[in-house]
Amino acid sequence: MYWRCFVGVLTREMLKFWQQRTRLLSALVRPLLWLFVFAAGFRSSLGLSMTEPYESYILYEEYIVPGLAAMIVLFNSMQSSLSMVYDREMGSMKVLLLSPVPRPFLLGSKLIANTLVSAIQVYIFFAFALLLDVRLSALGYVYALPVIALLSLFLGSLGLLLANYIKQLENFAGVMNFVIFPLFFLSSALYPLWKMREASEWLYQICAFNPFSSGVELLRFALYEKLEHNALAVVLCLSAITFIFAVRSFRPKASKGRFS
Repeated sequence: MYWRCFVGVLTREMLKFWQQRTRLLSALVRPLLWLFVFAAGFRSSLGLSMTEPYESYILYEEYIVPGLAAMIVLFNSMQSSLSMVYDREMGSMKVLLLSPVPRPFLLGSKLIANTLVSAIQVYIFFAFALLLDVRLSALGYVYALPVIALLSLFLGSLGLLLANYIKQLENFAGVMNFVIFPLFFLSSALYPLWKMREASEWLYQICAFNPFSSGVELLRFALYEKLEHNALAVVLCLSAITFIFAVRSFRPKASKGRFS
């Protein structure tokens, strides 16, 4: 029963993703613009010296690839949360939750399906990054997969948790932007933390405290076949906490003719 439920949820999400091809395009446009335009313009001025996990001088476009990959996971996770809120408002989620399968398993299945979609988008982005000669080891790409899954679980649970406390679906998009952009720009995705510290101590403290920075660094180290233990502990703890609270606070609504 559990396996059939999981396969059904996964198939539904993959069919939805396949039918919404513009979703893939929109997910790739933002990071590709950063990689091909922004990074090219700052290549000479923002090159980085030897810092972990790098073993030699690198160009700026190589530095931002992990951050942009994490950005894809961030945007897709929030968009998936919006889809779950829509299902809740329309009543389809209520029908799904009437099954004898426990609620944590159902919501977890949807988050795993979201992880698969995020992974597909990220690896397509990695393929485009090869055009700029950003080449990583094959083992690094393999190590990145569980990190992408963990980061997607954390961000998807966070998005669902926020969505549970938003009464009107129309307001969720605005709240998403309020959450997404501070998480992304106040992190180590675009600039290393030591450069932030050179600019401002308080800005550095905010970026270091930002949990998305831990996710970015965890992915960065994984791509270079290394493990950042502190970042792993932070993301694991936050993933468990946000998932538990998201499941406990999820309240499906009866089907209505219009949004309330």
